[in-house]
Amino acid sequence: MINVDENKCIGCGACVAVDSEHFAFNDQGLSSVIKQEVTDSVKEAKDACPVDAITVENAGNEEEENN
Repeated sequence: MINVDENKCIGCGACVAVDSEHFAFNDQGLSSVIKQEVTDSVKEAKDACPVDAITVENAGNEEEENN
């Protein structure tokens, strides 16, 4: 599962720039998940987030660690 913490998101657009298939801006100008499919590009978008607002959980429901 992919989640964006709107309390952390600053709307910089890094995730949207890296992976617009899975992330888009909502009405508040913050990132939101538009497709729940964990791919390499989702992980790249997570890593690109400067405020660590994106979490990605694998099929075993374990949250992946931030690098």
